[in-house]
Amino acid sequence: METIIVSGIVVIIIIQLLIFFIKRKPDTETADKLHKSILSSLDRVATNSREDASLQRQETRQISIDTKNDLTRSMTDFRETFERYINIMNDMQREKFESLDKKQQHLIDNTEKRLEEIRVTVDEKLQKTLDDRLSQSFRMVSEYLDNVQKGLGEMNTLAQDIGSLKRILGNVKTRGNMGELQLGMMLEQILAPDQYEANVRTSKKTDAVVDYAIKLPGKDNKLQCVYLPIDAKFPKEVYEQLLHAYDLGDPHTIELYGKLLESTIRKMAKDIHDQCIDPPYTTDFGIIFLPFEGIYAEVVRRSQLLEDLQRNYKVIVTGPTTLAAILNSLQVGFRSLTIQKYSSEVWTILGAVKKEFEKVGGMLEKAHQNIRIAGGQIEEVLGTRTRVIQRKLKDVDTLSDEEARSILPEIGPLETVKEEEDVLQNT
Repeated sequence: METIIVSGIVVIIIIQLLIFFIKRKPDTETADKLHKSILSSLDRVATNSREDASLQRQETRQISIDTKNDLTRSMTDFRETFERYINIMNDMQREKFESLDKKQQHLIDNTEKRLEEIRVTVDEKLQKTLDDRLSQSFRMVSEYLDNVQKGLGEMNTLAQDIGSLKRILGNVKTRGNMGELQLGMMLEQILAPDQYEANVRTSKKTDAVVDYAIKLPGKDNKLQCVYLPIDAKFPKEVYEQLLHAYDLGDPHTIELYGKLLESTIRKMAKDIHDQCIDPPYTTDFGIIFLPFEGIYAEVVRRSQLLEDLQRNYKVIVTGPTTLAAILNSLQVGFRSLTIQKYSSEVWTILGAVKKEFEKVGGMLEKAHQNIRIAGGQIEEVLGTRTRVIQRKLKDVDTLSDEEARSILPEIGPLETVKEEEDVLQNT
């Protein structure tokens, strides 16, 4: 490679010289000589270049052959070494795999054995737990079924009771009796038995009988009492139709059955006014008792209806709460009348008590004087007389306790006397 470079440099130099001489325009002979000399030099350079190139190719070929042989030997050695290492690694891996297989098999055997033990234990516990849970579940289910059966029995009883109540409410006479019974219970709880009567013929003009009448005091001696008629009413069918209309939400139907309820209440008020109110034997007004707050609230909503009933028929509509308030007010009035009636008698009794108290005061004064005199006499006996007796007995010898008890056995033992003295002192 270096020879080629040198040859190239020489060629370049010769060419430069040739160019130089040409520019100088030398003589033809000299130029020919020079030209021949240059050609000769170029031939030698070309020959040398070819020889160098041939040698270079031979050296390169030899180097390639040597390199190839070296690579072949290296690859052969590497292959042999690699194969040997591979065989060694395979042997080692085989041994490790065999060891791992043994360990894995041992682990599998132990795991299967342990899993079998766990399975047996779990099966036993699960079986026991399952039996307990099933027993508990069956017991709870049995209890629930018993409760359901009991509840069904109660529901059947309730259904029968509801059916009975529906039949009762469906009967006009029974509905009236139910309202009358509720009214009677309220009167019994609030008023005294002699303050009202049941099933009273209050009017002299008709034979109609009112459910209950409260006995108010008369204004003069001719009339012992004045009756306040109270009649229980329950327009069930009309009220149920109105409630059904409310459920439907139809304004026209609601208005229709509302007017029907108003006309029914007006007819009831007219019957009470015409058949049961008869002043002066009765008050100038009567009371309609509606046994449920729902229907009473429906009537109270119609203020014009209440005004018409009071103005035209002298009838007041009440519910359970309103009637209870009226009865309580009447009870307070009865008590006020009773106090007014017996106030003079109470005043006379108080005068007699005052007179007797004056007598008792005099007797107490006399007793106090007698006690004071007796105290002075006791003081004289305990003081003066006792000191005189002690002076008289001063010279008498005192006996011992035993000698005194032997002479006077009725005085008892000394301990008894001391106990009696202690008791007296404590008292």
